[in-house]
Amino acid sequence: MHPLVEQLKFARSEFERVFDGVSAEDATRRLLPMNCLSWIVAHLALQEQRYWVAIAQGREAIMRPELIAVSGYPDRATTPELALVWEIWRDVTAGADRFLATVSDATLAEHFVFDGERLPESAGTMLYRNIHHYWFHIGEAHAIRQQLGHGDLPDFVGAQDSAPFRPGWSAG
Repeated sequence: MHPLVEQLKFARSEFERVFDGVSAEDATRRLLPMNCLSWIVAHLALQEQRYWVAIAQGREAIMRPELIAVSGYPDRATTPELALVWEIWRDVTAGADRFLATVSDATLAEHFVFDGERLPESAGTMLYRNIHHYWFHIGEAHAIRQQLGHGDLPDFVGAQDSAPFRPGWSAG
C-alpha cells in the first residue's frame, strides 16, 4: 500500500475515533454557524465519492448517488441521521479503497480527466487534500463535541502504528 494511502487510512481511523460515543441526537444538533456532526460524515463521504469513485473510477462506479442530497453540499446545511451517514461513508470508502489499493507514485503524478477536462491537481495533490480535509474536520468535530459538553475526548493523535514513517519514500 502506498504510504500516502496509509496516511489517509490513518486519518479515517482518527475520524472514526472522534465520533466514538456520539449519540444520534447529538450528531444532528447544530451549533451555529457550524454544521452538525452527522453532516461532517456525509461531507467527507462526498469528497471520497467524488475523488476516488466518480473521478478515479468513472461515474458509473458511484456508490451512493443520494449522498449529494444527504449532505446538501454546497447549497444548504443538512442534519442527516448518523446511522445513515456512517453506512454511506463505509460504502463509499470501501469503493474508494478499490482504487486506492492500486495507487503508485506514477498514479499520483497523473492528472485525471473528468467530464472531458484535465483536472488542475494531480491525483497526489488530491490525496493530500483529502487527508488534510479529514484532519480539518477532526478538529472541528472535537470543537463541536466540546461545545456539546462531551467529556473524555481524545486529547492527542492515536497510535501511528498503522501508518509509520518509512525511510526511502519521498513525495518528490
